[in-house]
Amino acid sequence: MKAKTADKIATGFIYAISGIVALILFAMLSFILVRGVPHLSWHFLTSPARAFEAGGGVGVQLFNSFYLLILAMVISFPIALGAAIYLNEYAKKNYFTAIVRTAIEILSSLPSVVVGLFGFLLFVVQFKLGFSILSGAIALTLFNLPLLTRSIETSLAQIPDLQREAGSALGLSRWETVLHVILPAAVPSIVTGVVLSAGRVFGEAAALIYTAGQSAPALNFGDWNPFNISSPLNPMRPAETLAVHIWKINSEGIMPDVNAVSAGASAVLIIVVLLFNFSARKLGTKLYKKLTSS
Repeated sequence: MKAKTADKIATGFIYAISGIVALILFAMLSFILVRGVPHLSWHFLTSPARAFEAGGGVGVQLFNSFYLLILAMVISFPIALGAAIYLNEYAKKNYFTAIVRTAIEILSSLPSVVVGLFGFLLFVVQFKLGFSILSGAIALTLFNLPLLTRSIETSLAQIPDLQREAGSALGLSRWETVLHVILPAAVPSIVTGVVLSAGRVFGEAAALIYTAGQSAPALNFGDWNPFNISSPLNPMRPAETLAVHIWKINSEGIMPDVNAVSAGASAVLIIVVLLFNFSARKLGTKLYKKLTSS
């Protein structure tokens, strides 16, 4: 067989596999959206869930999901950014950095249920934080930190060394070069990685079942004192998220309209994750233009 013929066959095979994967993904998304979108309404998105009667919504669960996401990203992003800058700009290739990189690879491949059980034993039981938003946010940090660190490090590594040399030629220190030259140039890739990881965290369920809990107590959205148990901002209250809610109502079966609520909640989850994915590139480009004045 000639090389050109073999190349065409291999290319066609790869395109066929890619098309099949894309078709499966499109079919899954279409199935979820077609079943769920008709059930969406403002009442569904804002009203609390109901256990033994129909007509409930996912308002509290949706708020909990965003609140947990924000707390987890506030905790994990500075740590991941600092670790990525150290590994890419300062760390030398030695035994210590090899261990760190190996640990990151191992942590990034851990199943989320293992992270959830670890968080349950350490934060819920040992540190006595209980089933709370704080426990869930820390567990999500452990789940998200390795992937976010690798993403930011890859973004920094893509910046040509010529820009680092230019910063040194201008008399900038290494830190000043990183802060004023490397980071602005890497902003699009960094923001893309952060937003994509946020979408992944938003849809997480297994790690939160054992840490944030499976209950959604009644909240008073007029009380913004984080020390009150009924306040939405209280980090020590249990918080059932949207993904956990979908799993819970399908496993318990005590809701009369479980199919409608499950389909609607799944559609909301998919739409939010898709919005994260589609907005990542656009947001990164806007920030790049602003920071680099280009």
